[in-house]
Amino acid sequence: MIQEIKTVEDVKAFFEALLAEGLNFHPDDMFETYVHTDTSEPFYSDQESFVRNTLLTQAFDVCEKEGSDIYELCIDIFMRDFYKMYPPEQ
Repeated sequence: MIQEIKTVEDVKAFFEALLAEGLNFHPDDMFETYVHTDTSEPFYSDQESFVRNTLLTQAFDVCEKEGSDIYELCIDIFMRDFYKMYPPEQ
């Protein structure tokens, strides 16, 4: 997991790491709200949630500063495989 977010590329790396963890992520959700669908157990420990929430705050700050849309970056990564199968209409 990335340790700090300073650039838009770091934001992308953070989102890629969340995808690799198997999370169905949305930037507006705090990490302590995620649960495993099969067990209803928390997806992350309190410490893991704290770290990811801190990184998410940094991601929002970087995207605002750089003029990047955090939601668009998220969709591009989390919907990448879907878009390969069903390309958006141009």
